[in-house]
Parts: sequence; C-alpha cells; structure tokens
Amino acid sequence: MDNTVRKVYADNAATTAVSDEVLQAMLPFFKEVYGNPSSLYELGQQAKAPLEEARAATAACLGAKPNEIYFTSCGSESDNWAIKGAARAQRRKHGKPHIITSAFEHHAVLHTCQALEREGFTVTYLPVHKDGLVRVEELEAAITENTALVTIMYANNEIGTIQPIPEIGQVCKAHGVLFHTDAVQAIGNVHIDVKAQNIDMLSLSGHKIHAPKGVGALYIRSGVAVDNFMDGGAQERGRRAGTENVAEIVGLATAIQRATDTIDQRVARLTPMRDRLIDGVLKIERSRLNGSREHRLPGNVSFCFQGVEGESLLLMLDMKGISASSGSACTSGSLDPSHVLLSIGLPHEVAHGSLRLSFGDYNTEEDVDYILGVLPQIIDRLRNMSPLWDAIKTGSVNYDPYM
Repeated sequence: MDNTVRKVYADNAATTAVSDEVLQAMLPFFKEVYGNPSSLYELGQQAKAPLEEARAATAACLGAKPNEIYFTSCGSESDNWAIKGAARAQRRKHGKPHIITSAFEHHAVLHTCQALEREGFTVTYLPVHKDGLVRVEELEAAITENTALVTIMYANNEIGTIQPIPEIGQVCKAHGVLFHTDAVQAIGNVHIDVKAQNIDMLSLSGHKIHAPKGVGALYIRSGVAVDNFMDGGAQERGRRAGTENVAEIVGLATAIQRATDTIDQRVARLTPMRDRLIDGVLKIERSRLNGSREHRLPGNVSFCFQGVEGESLLLMLDMKGISASSGSACTSGSLDPSHVLLSIGLPHEVAHGSLRLSFGDYNTEEDVDYILGVLPQIIDRLRNMSPLWDAIKTGSVNYDPYM
C-alpha cells in the first residue's frame, strides 16, 4: 500500500473554507467600519449602507426583492422561523393546522415539525422512495383544506438528490398553500428563481458557499404572514431583533454572488468528477449509490458498503488524509443509522455502512484519483475484520437484495 498521505477535504456539504474574496470583503467591518448600523451618526450609517447593499445583492441572486430578505444566524434558524412563524400565523388567521413535509428533511425541519405537533399541529411526512425523490402527485394528494404549509428541501444534505421544486411550487400555488424550501445545499449548485418557481419562503446558510459559519438568510415573499422570530429592537424591519452581524452579512452576500454567478462552470467541472467517482466506487463488491444518479447535486455522492461499519470507515479514511462523513454533520455524534438512508428503504445494517463524499470549488481530479486508490483497500481491510462478511459473500446473510 502506498504510504503517501494526501490531504483531501471531501466534506463540503458539512462546511466550506472561507474564500479569500469573502474574507477580504469582511475585514473592514471588524476594525474600521465597525459602527452599529442602527445608529444615526456617521460611523453607524457607514455600516448601514453595506448592510442594505448586501440585502439587495442577496435578493438579486434569488430573484427576490431586497425587502423580502431577512438575515439570520444560520440555515437552521431560517428553517425554524419560516416553519413555526408561518404555521402559527396560518392557524391563528385561517384555522389551518396541517403541515406537509418529507421523511428525509434536515433535522432543522423535522424537529421543528415535531415541536409543532406538540402544539397541536398535524404533520404529513411524505415518503421519498428508493431514488430519494418526493412524488409531486403524492404531495398534491396529501393537501387538504386545512393545509397551512408545505416544506420540502431543495436538495438533500446527505444523499444529494434534487427535488422537483418548480413542480411542487406550482402545485402549492394552485391550492393556495404556502411553500417553504430549505435550499442550504442547493445554493450555488442549481439556478433558483423564487418567483418563477413559486417559492414563498427559502432558507440558506453562508458556510456552505465559502462564507463564515454563523450567518444565513430567509426569503419571505411579500404578503406572506409570518410571526416574528425574536422580539426586541427594530432590526430586520422589526421581525428579528438583535444588532446585525454586518461583517458576516457582507461576507454572505459576496459568497452568494460568486456562487450563483458560477453555477454553470461549477456544474460542468464537478459533474464529471462526481460521475467518475461513482463509476470507480461501484466497482467495489456489494457497494451501492444512494439516491437517484440523474437528479443529484454535482458534487455530492453517497454510498453504502455491506459488511462495513461507517465510523470505522471514516476513521481509516482520516488516517489517509481524507475528510468525509457518513451523513449529516449535525448528527455525526449519533450511533443510530441515518434517517435519510432508512427513508429510502435501506435496512439498518446497510445504512450503518454509509459514506458521503462532497466536492466543492477547491477539489481536483487528483482528489478523485486518490480516493479511488485508497477507498477499496480500506473497504477490503474492514471486511477482512468483519465476522459477517463471509456470511454476506456466501449469501447466508443478505441484508439488502438490491446489492
């Protein structure tokens, strides 16, 4: 085995490095233009102008208006605000207590919906099937006269499948139901126009697109009633109190502009790398790709390997300089199998042997070569230590008939 250790960061779906462009845009707001943007004196107004410029720039990237953009601390906060705020407002004003979501949403959505169930809301969790996709006809069939909100993620954070968002938006509009999408993973990877796609609310996060951790945004279409997120001052037009984080907001706007301006180039570069990685990994015995190969983010792949335990796989990859994950970074400390993988029909035993590799702007073809050189050897080593592998190979144990 080649003992050369190359450093490969392949967990961009978890977080990304702050780009030089974003860092340089942020620096003046720490020591020079550091005034509170709510202050009337010159130093405060010097910070206010870039804040509103960032709002306008972020809106333009989504096809929205500046007054429809609210800055938050992260995608999870944006999800919580959109879902709880809209659901409560709809029930109070229109007596609608029903929410529709999917079974494999990020926990920021699932746990929020579960919290609302404890408040008396009813929630329909749509299946996502083997290919990791929501069926539009099943969503439409689930809508009732009491449906307040549909919330479906744009692209799944673990397996990378892209949902039929324009079609879902059209159905929701036809039925007069609000539509929210968690687009944290989609920004910079797919073209989004909130008006054309009939999206009423959209959540995004900075640290997935080379902005810092701790900043996000929520688009709320004009006219949509959403309860305030936090009471206090008049910031964010009185809907989210707290002094704005101007430096990181400017960083977010810089990052989203670059991410959306370069979507086509990113897709053209990453898709062949992704497909070559898929082809190479699927040569490993008893491996499988999770989710649709066609409807997938350009830099996201998810695999399962029978006879392999995911945590051991990640540790051995790390020893070889490869940073990867078995699913969402938000649940990496859990020993339970991924709810996403279970939702697409994988048995617990197979879901435990999962691996997510996610590429970004700084990955290269050489990274693919290195992973394809290292991964099969690690899989072989782990299987040789597994008491179940021989039984799986001989067919006396078969956890997954599709492998």
